[in-house]
Amino acid sequence: MIKKPLVYFLCTGNSCRSQMADGFLKALGQDGYLVKSAGLEAHGLNPRAVQAMQEVGIDISRNTSDVIDPEILNRADYVITLCGHADEHCPAISNRQVVKWHWGFDDPAKAAGTEEEIMAKFREVRDSIKNRIELFIREGK
Repeated sequence: MIKKPLVYFLCTGNSCRSQMADGFLKALGQDGYLVKSAGLEAHGLNPRAVQAMQEVGIDISRNTSDVIDPEILNRADYVITLCGHADEHCPAISNRQVVKWHWGFDDPAKAAGTEEEIMAKFREVRDSIKNRIELFIREGK
């Protein structure tokens, strides 16, 4: 049996960006990865993130917003932070085999304006995350 790489997506609140990355890798990774996501805090799943992902046919509505688990962190093959705050405050990783990357994306939850303008920001970030996930799957980085 081939061991699937464990990918752990981290963000500040595990409500938007890490949830979208989780959803995309699960959907596009063709069952080739174990995928988890978490945050420095658990802010709850953002309904706009759920809506933005539903628009592209991915259901993350049953995902949970979780706090970083040190065991998963140190068991992961890849730890990928999606915001600067999580990158700067990520707990120490004791397993030297873990590959840690930072993919920075704007926080769509901080978008202001009309509902359509806010959703436009969610879609923009969603599409950027999708592109980055596709590159990861293709090139392993």
